[in-house]
Amino acid sequence: MKAVIMAGGFGTRIQPLTSNIPKPMIPLLNRPIMLHIVELLKKYEITDLVMLLYHQPAVIKNFFRDGTDFGVKITYVTPLQDMGTAGAVKCAEKYLDERFVVISGDLLTDFNLKKIVDFHEEKKALATITLTSVKDPLQFGVVITDKEKRITQFLEKPGWGEVISDTINTGIYVLEPEIFRHIPAEENFDFSQDLFPRLLSNSEPLFGYTAKGYWRDIGNTDSYREAHHDIFRGKVNVKIDEPKQDLVGKDLRLGSDVNLDDHVVLDGTVIIGDNSQIFDSAQIKDSVIGRNCTIEAGVRLHRCVIWDNVYVKRGSKLNDSVVCSNVSVGNGVVMEEGTIVADDTSIGEEAYIKRDVKIWPRKVIEAGAIVTGNLIWGEKWKKSLFEGAMIKGLTNIELTPEFVAKLGCAYGTTLPKGSNILAGRDSYRASRMLKRSFIGGLLSAGVNVRDLTMVALPALRYKLRTFGEVGGVQFRQAIDDPASTEIVFLDGEGLDFSSSMGKNVERIFFKENFRRAHHTEPGGLTEIPQQVMDFYREGFLHAIDRSPLHRKSFKVVIDFNFSPASQLLPSILNEMGCEVISLNAYVDEERGGKVPGGRQQSLSQLAKIVASLEANAGFWLDSTVEEVIVADETGKIYEGAELLPLIVGLALKAGERGLFAVPVSAPSAVERMAHEKGCAVTRTKSADRSMIEAALSSEVVLAGSMDGRFAFPKFQAAFDGMFAIAKTIEMIARSGMPLSKVMDEVPQRCFLQTRVPCVWDMKGGIMRKMSEDSLDKEASFIDGIKVNVGEDWALVLPDQYQPYVHIIAEARDAKTAQRLLGEYQKKVEQWKKELS
Repeated sequence: MKAVIMAGGFGTRIQPLTSNIPKPMIPLLNRPIMLHIVELLKKYEITDLVMLLYHQPAVIKNFFRDGTDFGVKITYVTPLQDMGTAGAVKCAEKYLDERFVVISGDLLTDFNLKKIVDFHEEKKALATITLTSVKDPLQFGVVITDKEKRITQFLEKPGWGEVISDTINTGIYVLEPEIFRHIPAEENFDFSQDLFPRLLSNSEPLFGYTAKGYWRDIGNTDSYREAHHDIFRGKVNVKIDEPKQDLVGKDLRLGSDVNLDDHVVLDGTVIIGDNSQIFDSAQIKDSVIGRNCTIEAGVRLHRCVIWDNVYVKRGSKLNDSVVCSNVSVGNGVVMEEGTIVADDTSIGEEAYIKRDVKIWPRKVIEAGAIVTGNLIWGEKWKKSLFEGAMIKGLTNIELTPEFVAKLGCAYGTTLPKGSNILAGRDSYRASRMLKRSFIGGLLSAGVNVRDLTMVALPALRYKLRTFGEVGGVQFRQAIDDPASTEIVFLDGEGLDFSSSMGKNVERIFFKENFRRAHHTEPGGLTEIPQQVMDFYREGFLHAIDRSPLHRKSFKVVIDFNFSPASQLLPSILNEMGCEVISLNAYVDEERGGKVPGGRQQSLSQLAKIVASLEANAGFWLDSTVEEVIVADETGKIYEGAELLPLIVGLALKAGERGLFAVPVSAPSAVERMAHEKGCAVTRTKSADRSMIEAALSSEVVLAGSMDGRFAFPKFQAAFDGMFAIAKTIEMIARSGMPLSKVMDEVPQRCFLQTRVPCVWDMKGGIMRKMSEDSLDKEASFIDGIKVNVGEDWALVLPDQYQPYVHIIAEARDAKTAQRLLGEYQKKVEQWKKELS
């Protein structure tokens, strides 16, 4: 007698276990599921097998080959397209010239196949369907038979209101070769939906045999884990390759070359594959461990399935979880019940994987991360959500609507019920999509939302300074990656979130300890974009001295970079008396806020237009409406470290007096110019919030970063690119000097910077070494460690968000600056070697 094993499914419902192997090859007790079926057929002397393959056929062929090693004869048939279950069997018709059994390759059963065949023969059936009774028949096909066991009715996947029996089709059939007359060739044709109803309507001899014994369709990850539980409980007997050990009261199965320390605690059924090692004080209960695995001391495994080549480090606790092949689990990791970790994944130490989370292949979970949702498309799950005041991730991959809805709920939980939040976005469609999901989360926590729709971030900040709202949030396309979205969080003063505020949101997000508003108390949503724009415009013009501009015509060129500022700033500048030539001054929701790689091209175009039109200045405004790049009247571009001294020098020429706030890494030319005019400079940390907190002082007239962002506290103590442009125009007019002349008077020093790759764990050691190296030198520790060598200096500064250490040097000439930079670069590299 022959048998057909159906082994062509994609295993979609059981992903991510089937990410790298076909479903019939998933290990069950360290053997492919399909091997248990082969053993069952062989037990009833059915050894001439036809395997129907489709998805990843080579994996199955390479394992079974011609079947000789397993005592059977195998013929493979691989249809060229998906033909359905019966249609696929039709493809093997030429090998099936006698009665045959059809059985799925992903079943776990101990049915007596001989009794099924005997029943079929006794009834002289054309087809016999093997039936069994289950508690939940909804996901199967229900079958009704009469007293003679002749099938009278089918009901495919009924609802509870339709259920008329608990007897279902198990997918095991006995068929006569004449069955092929009823199956069309080269047509997608299914046993349950097509063939059996046709036989029934034609009154063909179609019978159902109710088998006794164990049967489970391993169709999803839950049934996969439950199949193991049933084996541990002794509900079904299956063959186990690893020999049983002669230990009273224990069911221990060990492969060859297994190293099992004396003090390992074993309980229930424990199976350990070849060449695996279990170290001292590990506790293992009802678990399967594959080949070449290492389980370190203190690890606790309870009802777990560990595939091959898995390393579980000291102190980890895994409960009812499946860990696929080539996975490393760090120290102290916790996996709650139902966790699935797919192949080639690395889980950092102290990570916490919440219940029923599925992690797809080739992921990296950072140390200390708490994983609350399935990780499917992204590459890693971060330890912390916030980077400063911002959460950033790949749009619709890492930052999905459901993710940001939970995030909004977590943020809302930190706020008083009934409080008000401002929400804004850029022109990007994805920003709008994610913001709406986020607002849903806020409303569910009982927080009201005032939606500004599309708005420039500085305008949103300005509104927050007034009254009524306790915080704000802005969604925008990432500055450096069009595929990512950034969510900027602001407090009630319009300042960036502090680290404690971010950690508060993270704590609630990871613990999922959300506040759910009563059904009568969800937050309300209102849209107030125009009022905010009018309010911002009024304050803006009040803070600008327009009189110098009215005395002479002033022409500027501005590249708005498709930002919302194009809808507001030109009219303000016109009111100031400026002629504005606008570039890219429209919002394009189709392609988002920026053109990837177009920055240099835009700057080159800006420089040419400024020079050809003989404009007084040109400005390139970043799509975030915070950063500016300036072109002087000749078209020369100034940005970053060069722009800051220019703007400070211009402010002093225009008569601004007071305190200038700059980061510790800023060029010393700022101090030189300020001191000449009787002003002072305060050095701050590089973090945005540190600079803005310094700008809150009433003495500060200007705060400037190293990347072209400026705050003029007379208007608002926050980076505002629109106001920076207007104020620069005003200062040029007041000073009476073109920008190129102002730059000529800026003290010239050589300023160099570079960065050295440095892993996170080593940053602290590098700074300790730097601190020890600076003991006998004049040094400051505001942000990083800055060493002064006479009038020259060098700064070693660890990056807050990236695995780098920045090195900055300034000196009177290029040779000295290069020597300083090279000296500290070598020191950092040497310290890295000493620490590794």
